Amino acid sequence: MRRYVIKRILLMFLLLLGMSFIVFASLYIAPGDPAAMVAGPSATEEDIAAVRASLGLDQPFIVQYLYYLRNLLTLNLGTSYTTRQPILDEILVRLPNTLNLACAAIIIAVVVGIPLGIITALKKDTIVDNILTTTSLVGISIPNFLLGTLLMYIFAVKLGVLPTGGMTHFFWTPEGLRQAILPAIALSTSTVASFTRIGRSAMLDVLQSDYIRTAKAKGLKRKTIIFLHALRNALIPLVTQFGTSFGGLLGGAIITEQVFVINGVGTYLITAINNRNYPVVQSTVLVIATIFIVINLIVDLLYCVIDPRISYE
Repeated sequence: MRRYVIKRILLMFLLLLGMSFIVFASLYIAPGDPAAMVAGPSATEEDIAAVRASLGLDQPFIVQYLYYLRNLLTLNLGTSYTTRQPILDEILVRLPNTLNLACAAIIIAVVVGIPLGIITALKKDTIVDNILTTTSLVGISIPNFLLGTLLMYIFAVKLGVLPTGGMTHFFWTPEGLRQAILPAIALSTSTVASFTRIGRSAMLDVLQSDYIRTAKAKGLKRKTIIFLHALRNALIPLVTQFGTSFGGLLGGAIITEQVFVINGVGTYLITAINNRNYPVVQSTVLVIATIFIVINLIVDLLYCVIDPRISYE
């Protein structure tokens, strides 16, 4: 196990290195001059050249990238072109809001999606199965920004029972729950549908296994067979889906934060892209990628807890 963890951590650093290079290279060749944006519309060519030199943008690509890597090793993500503030400080202020939204959405997805997947598997080829399967397809298809706008219009504008946006409290507090419920539902809909479909498929495979037939032949109760024997073995693909879904929710939060005016990392990233604030874009993407990779590492290690037969040696 220890060798596997060390190997995965080393692989994680290689993935982050590759991610940093791709993002840095993409922004390097992107059209537009960030120095001109920083200098302002009334700046002369001499002013722009001076700003470019002060930001190190006049250096060759490889030199700029090596400076960037050196700063990353000391957790120095650079300084924002627009605010002149350390990027790490600005991300840390906004990251709790994004994680708060993503955690609320993944909880909804797990609490709703997994039971629906079990129900559709147990009710295979019935009207219940057909309705839930069709609903899951609709859930995957509908864009979260469209659903978010509809939810906001109905529950915030028309009924006035929930706020239109903003997030100032964590979702487990009463006020935080009121703020998070609409964006979390909008963000989690496609993930709920994914958990439902994967849960259905996994349960159907397990319920057709020989040991389930043996358990039925022994006269075990239906609940014992489903929850003690079948569900535990069906959790492997669901746990895998959990890891990939959480990363997807972090990405989907970018749009949801825009709809519900949430001051999170997504809003920060979109603003940076519009302003050609390249250091912010690079750092934000790298932070999101790091969270995604760490979550997937934890998910891989959970396999041993779910099924002791799995060994990484």
